[in-house]
Amino acid sequence: MTKLSWVIVLATTFVGSLTGGILGERLFIAGVVHAQKANGVHAEEYLLLDQTGKARAGLGLDSNGEVGLVLTSRDGNRTLALSPDGPVAIKLTDRSGRILWSAP
Repeated sequence: MTKLSWVIVLATTFVGSLTGGILGERLFIAGVVHAQKANGVHAEEYLLLDQTGKARAGLGLDSNGEVGLVLTSRDGNRTLALSPDGPVAIKLTDRSGRILWSAP
C-alpha cells in the first residue's frame, strides 16, 4: 500500500468516525437519562441489608408508581410501612400481615 493510500484510508476513517459520532449523538440522545445533579444518585429502589443479606429497610416505588418506605424489625416480626400515596399513610403490621397500628 502506498503512502497516499494510507493517508486516504486514515482521512476517510477520521471523517467517518466524526460523522458517525455526531449523527449517533443526535439520533440516539433521546433514550439517554441525564442526572439532575452531577453528584446525585438515581434509582427505582434502595435496600438496606443486614450482615446476613436480609433486607431490613427499603425505599422505592410499587407497581403503581407510589412511593413507600418499609422498615422491618430485627427478628422480622414487625414491619413499619410509610406511604403518602396510599389510603393509610403509616402502618405497623405483624409477620402475618395483621395491622397492629395505623394512621391516616
